[in-house]
Parts: sequence; structure tokens; C-alpha cells
Amino acid sequence: MNAAPADQIRLLDLQDLDVRLQQLAHKRRSLPEHAEIESLTKDLTQLRDLLVAAQTEESDTAREQIKAEQDVDQVRQRASRDQQRLDSGAVTSPKDLENLQREIVSLAKRQGDLEDVVLEIMERRESAQERAAELTERVASVESKIDDATARRDAAFESLDAEAATATKEREVIAGSIPADLLKLYDKLRAQQGGVGAAKLYQRTCQGCRQELAITDFNEVRAAAPDTVVRCENCGRILVRTSESGL
Repeated sequence: MNAAPADQIRLLDLQDLDVRLQQLAHKRRSLPEHAEIESLTKDLTQLRDLLVAAQTEESDTAREQIKAEQDVDQVRQRASRDQQRLDSGAVTSPKDLENLQREIVSLAKRQGDLEDVVLEIMERRESAQERAAELTERVASVESKIDDATARRDAAFESLDAEAATATKEREVIAGSIPADLLKLYDKLRAQQGGVGAAKLYQRTCQGCRQELAITDFNEVRAAAPDTVVRCENCGRILVRTSESGL
């Protein structure tokens, strides 16, 4: 393949832009905010699960407290009725009086036991409320950190994307000035060789693979016409000759 030396040199400018675009894409994928957001999101998921559990426990104990307080109230009302019967003098039978007094004592004990249950439930409910409040604050804190990291990531995206857009436009201009067959070969080699399709020949060394050309290969490059498109015998990339090639 033949191409004007100026067109071949423009491949180096094109290659520089392609490398820059690769670097920008890699930097975009590798922003530290990605890992930060991922880690914070995992923390947030765990905290939200714990918060739901605490809120569920608070809700359950609230219902449990209502039920226990109703039980206390029922016993209190029954004891009050019995006490009213006793105080009214309506019960005259000694046996009935004894039974009524025994029931009042039993109800008093039952009421005390149920009130202890209410207190125990209230303590558990208060603990669940405190836990839910703490977790709510922690969730809000992590959400704020995620928002901050997301804003920093988006700002970095904007800067990198703007730089990539400029480089892409420059590439389009340079690519448009290179012969189609040479550009096609370059793109093919770039896809095969890790993003580098053309490299400068510097003092007998290919800057693509960093290997020095054998003397016979170097002599062949030296003897090639200026418009001949030469390739590195080691890596196959297009070798672009410049005044620094040592020819």
C-alpha cells in the first residue's frame, strides 16, 4: 500500500486522539465515585432493611400494648363491679361474700400481672422507637453521601464527556483527510492491536511494541520509498517514519 508521507504522519495525530479517547473512556469507567456509590448503596440497602424491621417491631408492639391495656381495663372494670357489689351490701350469704372477696383479690393480682406486661411491652416499644429514630438518621446521612458522590460523579462525567466530544470532532477532521484505504487498514490494526494501529519509528525502535527492528528489517524500511506504507515485523502495526527514525 502507498500513501503520501504527510498522510502517514497524520496517522500519528489520529492515533494520539484515539489513545486520548480510550483514556477518557477508561477514566469515566474508573471514577472513584463509582465504587463509593456502590458501597454506600449497599450500606443504604442494609440500613433500610434494619429500619423496616425496627418500624415493624414498633408497630407490632404498639398493637400488643393496646391489647394488653385493654386486658388490664377489662380486669379493672370487673374488679370495680365486684367491689361495688361488695360495698352495696347486696350480697348477704357468707359463702357468696367469701367468694366475692376471693375474686377481688384474684383480680387485683391479675391486674398487677397484666400491668407488668404492659410495662414490659412499653419498654420494648420505646426501644424499637429509639432504634427506628437512630436508623432514620443513618439512612438520611447515607442518602446525603450518595447524593454528594453522585453529584461529583456527574460533574466528572460532564467534564470528561466535553473533552471526549472535542477529541471526537478533531478525530473526524483528521480522519477525513486520510485516504480511505489507509484509514481502513489503520482501524483494522487498531482493533487487533489493543487500540494502537500506527506507531512512530524512533531510532530503529517501534513505539507500538517497543521492540527494536532487526538490522535486516531496518534496512528494508530504510530502502522503502517514502510513500510506501511499512509495517513492523514484530507487531504488524503501521510504522510511520519521521526525522527521528534514524534512517
